[in-house]
Amino acid sequence: MKSTIYIKCLLLVCGLYLASCDNKLDEDAELRSYQNDIDYSSEDGAYGALVGAYQTFQSVGWEQIPLIAVRGDDVNAGGLGDQQGFADTDNYTYDYNYWMYNSLWENWFQDITQITSQIEQLELYREAGVNSGLIDQYIAEAKTLRAFITLELSRVFGDVYKIESTDQTAITVETKDDLMQWISDQMNEAIPDLLDVAPSNRADIPGGITKYTALAVQAMAKLELKDYQGVADATGAIINSGKFVLYDDFYQLFKIPGKLCNENILEIQYSDFGQSSGDNEAHLFAFYGPQNWTAAVPEATSGWGFYEPSFKFIKFMLDRGETIRLETSVLFTDRGIDEIQTDSDYSDLPDFVSNTTRDGDIINDYSRAYFASGKHYLPSIQLTEGRTTYGTNKNYTVIRYAEVLLMYAEALTRGASGTAGSADDAVNLIRTRADMGTLSGVTSDDVMDEKFAELAMEWGIRYYDMIRLGKTSELSYDGRTFTEDKAYLPYPLEQLDVSPILDDYNNQNN
Repeated sequence: MKSTIYIKCLLLVCGLYLASCDNKLDEDAELRSYQNDIDYSSEDGAYGALVGAYQTFQSVGWEQIPLIAVRGDDVNAGGLGDQQGFADTDNYTYDYNYWMYNSLWENWFQDITQITSQIEQLELYREAGVNSGLIDQYIAEAKTLRAFITLELSRVFGDVYKIESTDQTAITVETKDDLMQWISDQMNEAIPDLLDVAPSNRADIPGGITKYTALAVQAMAKLELKDYQGVADATGAIINSGKFVLYDDFYQLFKIPGKLCNENILEIQYSDFGQSSGDNEAHLFAFYGPQNWTAAVPEATSGWGFYEPSFKFIKFMLDRGETIRLETSVLFTDRGIDEIQTDSDYSDLPDFVSNTTRDGDIINDYSRAYFASGKHYLPSIQLTEGRTTYGTNKNYTVIRYAEVLLMYAEALTRGASGTAGSADDAVNLIRTRADMGTLSGVTSDDVMDEKFAELAMEWGIRYYDMIRLGKTSELSYDGRTFTEDKAYLPYPLEQLDVSPILDDYNNQNN
């Protein structure tokens, strides 16, 4: 219900207040009331500007997150399809003319610019007399959204734009380290003005940005900088708040029951509003789904098969004796199971390794991949009656409390001091949920293994960890060969053609 109310609010308010990024860069975006007049003294209008920022963030395309994540040794691109550039990227062969690169860059920088425009609009509401404390909060929320998108773009491309104004003459290209420090500084500005609640407990915008979202984004930026004390401080504040818990059922965490739970610090929300037809705000999860299945609900459609867990990840999990996390993370086909068993070390597999999920969906063989991602899977029996599209009504998880615990544990094992318990405490909370035994004297390697098991196929976390730590030999697997010059994707050709700033920067640094 909370998700439904929130998204209906987005649809209503954004229809009234959103301005187009394309044609408003050089003029004030217009926030129109029912009388087609701008009333900057209206608190409702200011709220509309905030919701506009959220709606911009929610509009992430189906191709953007897979491109962020595909290069890790936890996930492979499904082959034999019409996205050869995506498969090539997974194999570290980059084409700067590939449309996905340009889509990620262009759409997310448009989003950053649009969110920046909303921030500028909020300042106009302040000038017109709307409560300044409220405006501070709204701006802090928008800054957090902007910071997260900038962080992800910098992880992918390295040195990218820093945008704090819609004045195009003020836009600069900054180094990745400088951007990470800027993101951390932005979060220092935002945190005092944000609500001190878990996102799921917000009454006005359930699941919206709070102090703890900003702390998590700051910790992610500090991690990229290897500022481990900064990571420990930010994550420790989240842990010590007592406002977050691990969801008790790892399998259901990524499905309908896990929506807006107190493990999710940031999630992109979708809803079909509980209705069999009509409005449906949905992500295109078909990209991740199996290309061929026999669903428990016969009308449910299958996916595209472009995203699969790697054999390396599956064998890593089998070696550890993982059950719940492996079953949740991987949808097996018979063909994939047979391929695993060609290795004599894995000829005898646990009973749960099956092409039939616990919810009765049968994952049939298909040529594009051996497996599909279980974390992006919604059981057909959880679809709203009358809805048939793969994964519709499922939220997209972005930042989880489990990731916060593991960042905290890593920081401590790398020399930071902490105020929220030991690295053992943090890691064992996660292992206990997974029915894994507890550890004593946790090392950095233990933490990284735990991150591999817990966060696989989520937002490229594994890939960017290996880049950050210089453990790039892990990325040469299953016939792939990774070299250091492949750490970042090249700037899209289309952007180099239209941006003298970016083209000059690229020429100077190559």
